[in-house]
Amino acid sequence: MIRDATAEDAGWIADIWNDVIANSQITFTTTLKTHAEMAQMIADRVVLVLPDQTGFATFGPFRGGPGYSATVEHTILLADRAQGRGQGAALLSALEARAAAAGHHIMVAGINGANAGAIAFHRAMGFAQVAHMPEVGRKNDAWLDLILMQKRLGATDSANATRDDTV
Repeated sequence: MIRDATAEDAGWIADIWNDVIANSQITFTTTLKTHAEMAQMIADRVVLVLPDQTGFATFGPFRGGPGYSATVEHTILLADRAQGRGQGAALLSALEARAAAAGHHIMVAGINGANAGAIAFHRAMGFAQVAHMPEVGRKNDAWLDLILMQKRLGATDSANATRDDTV
């Protein structure tokens, strides 16, 4: 059911992302995405979509420089009507498989510290919290904490759980 995105998906992907940008603190960005930017992202990266146009997932470089080339950071966004139906888990699992097949070793999630649902979701998916960075972001006149979680691709959940540095 999950498939690779095509240029024709750029509009609804931008709509989902822009709703999150405009109406939440989930992402720290305030700059709306254009359809052209989404089409370029689809051309340049792995972008997976749900067939009913209710969610997508992608990954890209974690940081610049060749030393980080085996580490990627992902984005996964669902429309409200797709929440709580296992769609996010299916997208993330498929994305992890694609990243591992491409030779990536670590997948990182950057999460707003107030987004308890996303933290719990990633923990359930085998990600371990490795950093809590207080007040590194700012949006809508509020300071935002950043939680970094990571997962070793191809590793078991227990191997990842031992890396949990929550204190």
